Amino acid sequence: MRNWIRFPRIEGVASRQAHCDLPEGTYERELGREGFFGPSTQMYHRHPPTGWSAWEGPLRPRAFNLNRLESRSGSPWEAYPVLANAHLQLRWWRCAASMKDLVRNADGDELLFIHEGGGELFCDYGHLTLRDGDYLVLPRGTAWRIETAAPLSALLVEATGDSYQLPDKGILGNQAIFDPAVLDTPRLDDAFHAQQDERPWRIVIKRRDRLSTVTYPFNPLDAVGWHGDLAPVRLNWRDLRPVVSARYHVPPSAHVNFVAERFVVGTFAPRPIESDPGALKVPFFHNDDDIDEVIFLHRGQFFSRDNFGPGMLSLHPCGFPHGPQPKAFALGARRARAETDEVAVYIDTRDPVEMAEQMAAVEDPAYVDAWKAPAQ
Repeated sequence: MRNWIRFPRIEGVASRQAHCDLPEGTYERELGREGFFGPSTQMYHRHPPTGWSAWEGPLRPRAFNLNRLESRSGSPWEAYPVLANAHLQLRWWRCAASMKDLVRNADGDELLFIHEGGGELFCDYGHLTLRDGDYLVLPRGTAWRIETAAPLSALLVEATGDSYQLPDKGILGNQAIFDPAVLDTPRLDDAFHAQQDERPWRIVIKRRDRLSTVTYPFNPLDAVGWHGDLAPVRLNWRDLRPVVSARYHVPPSAHVNFVAERFVVGTFAPRPIESDPGALKVPFFHNDDDIDEVIFLHRGQFFSRDNFGPGMLSLHPCGFPHGPQPKAFALGARRARAETDEVAVYIDTRDPVEMAEQMAAVEDPAYVDAWKAPAQ
């Protein structure tokens, strides 16, 4: 337990409640620690904290259009690397046909988010049908393959050297956001038994980012039973029940779904927008100076940004204020929308991520200009 230096103070003109009833003509900026879980201060400015007129150097908000990456083969080990650090590998997988081999990740738990398409998962633990919007957690060491029903595209989020857990939901209770009872596990059903055969099969194993292949004279997915509390789990965003408040903009930390040691993965799912006249209707400007923020838009219109469509991914490194773009801020001020329709995967990582080399070819260089201060 960290013993932060905490001494709540109010200096100058400020609101009584964070993110509500801002002093006339001001813009609120939160300076926070630990990805909204730690101490914070709300500061009130005369100008938008993101109202820059120019930007030089590599530290800037960035956006990438993953739709522009061409299809690859049926192996996730040939997926495009996107962003990475010592504790996280984010890859983009476009699979046009069923996998010919089994694969096994010996480097860490794998989390798949199915953006498009679907198929049938076969793994050590059995069979599970996948569709768009599914999260699939595959424990480290699981052998698996997917038979595609249609071309599939997915985010692959590896917890390198680590495991995924569920977040502590605190006073909300264990059933908040989603009830663990909605987590599906593979079944040893007829489809699983039907795929068992005596022909040669290969398992391609990734360890320390190097591949090894083991060949069997039979299908190694030949389990006849299992018992225990370790298995792949499936969660679809449609099963989420977002935490909302009519009078207060709830921070992203309330939408976390999976937790690793050095990063979290959450979902922004459709929800009502705050209805109280004094409450912010868009995310508050903030400095989150312990994390890099990654967002992938699955569907809908991201309510705090413009020209950011499905299949796009953004990176907002720590070190500068983040927040809604001017058009989105104006829409919120006019209370133009009653609810959001976005579905977005977000990753908050405590360690800086490095952009893969090929991402430069699909980057939107004008993205940083969307926050520019209007010309005087």
